Amino acid sequence: MQCSLVSGDGRHEPVALPDGVPVVLGRGPRTRVVDKKCSRTQVELLADYKHRAVRVTQRGVNPTSVEELQLQPGNSSTLQEGQTLWLVNGRYPYTLRFLPAPHSPRRSLLDFFSPKRHLPGEGDEGRPPKRQKAPSPPKEEEEDSAVATKLRQLQETAASAERAKGGAPRLPHGAALGLPPHPRDSWEEHGKLLVFTKEGVVPSAKVAGFDLDGTIITTKSGKVFPTSPDDWRILYPEVPQKLKQLQNEGYKIVVFTNQLGISRGRLRPEVFKAKAEAVVERLGVPVQVFVATGTGIYRKPLVGMWEYLCEKANGAVSVALQSSLYVGDAAGRPPNWAPGHKKKDFSCSDRLFALNAGLLFYTPEEFFLGWATAPYQLPPFDPRELDPQGPLYDPPDAALVSPTPELVVAVGFPAAGKSTFLKSQLVPAGYAYANRDTLGSWQKCVALVAAALRQGKSAAVDNTNPDPESRRRYIECAQDAGVPCRCFLFTATLEQAKHNNRFRDLTASGHVSVTDVVLNSYKSKFVEPSLSEGFAEILRVHFVPRFADARQEALYRQFSEG
Repeated sequence: MQCSLVSGDGRHEPVALPDGVPVVLGRGPRTRVVDKKCSRTQVELLADYKHRAVRVTQRGVNPTSVEELQLQPGNSSTLQEGQTLWLVNGRYPYTLRFLPAPHSPRRSLLDFFSPKRHLPGEGDEGRPPKRQKAPSPPKEEEEDSAVATKLRQLQETAASAERAKGGAPRLPHGAALGLPPHPRDSWEEHGKLLVFTKEGVVPSAKVAGFDLDGTIITTKSGKVFPTSPDDWRILYPEVPQKLKQLQNEGYKIVVFTNQLGISRGRLRPEVFKAKAEAVVERLGVPVQVFVATGTGIYRKPLVGMWEYLCEKANGAVSVALQSSLYVGDAAGRPPNWAPGHKKKDFSCSDRLFALNAGLLFYTPEEFFLGWATAPYQLPPFDPRELDPQGPLYDPPDAALVSPTPELVVAVGFPAAGKSTFLKSQLVPAGYAYANRDTLGSWQKCVALVAAALRQGKSAAVDNTNPDPESRRRYIECAQDAGVPCRCFLFTATLEQAKHNNRFRDLTASGHVSVTDVVLNSYKSKFVEPSLSEGFAEILRVHFVPRFADARQEALYRQFSEG
């Protein structure tokens, strides 16, 4: 077999690309390109005869293109047989061809590589790109036609031999176990989860998971969000071929996508279903699609969709984490993470989804184009690091409960654990409990505290109390009663409070969720409490989680927002 790049304008003979040997192409006698915008080392080409493809890595400053995909310095892409490489700035086209090594050809192979002549049976992949008008082929003589037909037969024979040499494609594990393919296209609805299974999907121990928007498809319009149901296209030309390769290697192809617009009434379910089916049809491989239509356990980065796949939607086949992977564009990459990519990722939810599930993770550029790993940043709060055996408070030698009457004023974010701590630690010891959420106003809280102190009892105030003004009213109340006032400062950060709030939304029935507006408002008002305000002591209380069961703990330790 031989591989060649054929000049689209016929300016020189094909450039041979040996199997596995890097070839550098650019301005010079070999290409007869004199354009100064083309570097002498514009691209590096690495042929892969087994997969009938060439890896293209740009080395020059100005862009090389593979079909419609424009590269940047250091970036790579895959050139498939019949596709076109534009050497620089959309100029100097080359078409990739694979042919069996000739023995005694009657004509020069250049005659059959040339874009001016089509081999019988060739389709659009053998023609020049649309941007370049192809000249009409001359009338074929009978002798030429016979040579061309024989050449095509030799090519097909060689391809069959290569496939046989590499062995038959490895079947998905479900097929190996005798499990039948899914018989027909079907949709299922399970609360806030929609599941589409394409005809032909087979269960497998190996799962290749993908996000949808920004990973498999992007908008045709160039807008961030689609302007219509048909405003989409496949993200990279490499995507369908890569998915077919994964299928041949025994992977089950699965898409996991968040579509919050469905539950919020901005996207009709039937419209999205039609779009999803059209995308799968375009990909040309059987795909299973999981759609989280609202908030809750199914929404990435939580792994509800993944767990549903493993437990209920993969036949009798157990998924092997070590052999599975996930690809997504929400990867926490900063601004300018690559040349030409100035915007940062809108979130980190795809990377966190993979982390939560224990899956190997790639970005679309890393997986489909072979780019180097980009920098990224995880959220500042990592729920996996909390220690259930950690200290409850500092200083550790302080007395949590006073033997004599006192007033305790809590300070901390909503969802920082104040109510749970005070109710479990102080209320059983006889402290009167004042909470603005239940009493309705700070005035009623002051009245309850004052009454308890007059009766010789201790009291605890369960409010956020972010600033000296909100704390002063209780300090004065304690001073009027002649008892000390201590501050319990709950140290949970804004990010941890948000995580705790989301966890409560998932696990506590009847819980009223705290909005981000409220949490951010507390942060903007917060002033660190000090002894100079009149506190006798400031106790720093840490959030130490307690869980009803192992499943609840596993849920808490997942990243819940990207």
